[in-house]
Amino acid sequence: MIDFTGQVAVVTGAGRGLGRLYALDLAHRGAAVVVNDIGATMQGSGSDNSVADAVVTEITTAGGRATASYESVDSPEGGRAIVDRAVECFGRLDIVISNAGIFGSVPFDQLDAQQWRRMLAVHLDGGFYLCQPAYRVMAEQNYGRFVFVSSSAGNFGQPMAAHYAAAKTGLVGLSNVIAIEGAASGIRSNTVLPTGFSRMVTETVGDEDFLAQSGFMRAIRPELVVPLVTYLASRSCAFTHRNYSACAGRYARVFTGLGYGWLADPDSEPTAEDIADHLDEVSSTDGFIVPESIVDEVLQVCDRLGISAMPDNAEVAFPQPRN
Repeated sequence: MIDFTGQVAVVTGAGRGLGRLYALDLAHRGAAVVVNDIGATMQGSGSDNSVADAVVTEITTAGGRATASYESVDSPEGGRAIVDRAVECFGRLDIVISNAGIFGSVPFDQLDAQQWRRMLAVHLDGGFYLCQPAYRVMAEQNYGRFVFVSSSAGNFGQPMAAHYAAAKTGLVGLSNVIAIEGAASGIRSNTVLPTGFSRMVTETVGDEDFLAQSGFMRAIRPELVVPLVTYLASRSCAFTHRNYSACAGRYARVFTGLGYGWLADPDSEPTAEDIADHLDEVSSTDGFIVPESIVDEVLQVCDRLGISAMPDNAEVAFPQPRN
């Protein structure tokens, strides 16, 4: 059994929907949980402390340990306060599930700067503001797990959601770098692209008859996302730097592949016409690799060119594990 006894988790956006389910499952498995939620609408307005309080009551009534946090992730002060709450109440911080978010549909040509900035502030800025202080605590412990809730909306695209898509995909980049830099300190970071029936779905679709009659809508029970998130948050998860999709009971890795491509002659000066002439090779997905960092791309090209990526006699310094 995957067990979290003695561990402490922060779950943002944990008052409703998927976030609530993540918090309940971690608590059921022994984790002490900071239930963070400002109790806002799906569009991010208003606040209601009772939303987080209700989940804390669910957990403690069942014999678990939990405390509420009403801070917003959209400021450095809010992010630090959430982390401080975990450390002050429970003495450590092992897991962060960065789940807090807002949503709203708007055509790209009508998207205004305020809507753009607000979406990034909650999702992308909020991920940074929360996870940087959490990372520092985890590095001192030489252990930590980050699970960022990204979205297929950004990785694959979703109409009427450019701001949401950009913010959610930005979290993939954030997670990638945390994974690389945190590896030496026992920190693992991965992302989940969840599809689950929630108020985001109901408020976006709006058609109650469709929601009631759609087989797909009935299939995307939010509970089906939880097992993947719980696993990625656990000690059992030894890998890092990955993305996974959870949709209607189907769990699958999502990856960015780099094709073999066309390599111009090192002594040539390629032109746009050369790209056109070799477009099939440039665009081919055959022979791809899945880079673990930008270094993998550089090393692949250097290998094909028969050159070294480093100056002669250069030494490469890698982060060393903490004692």
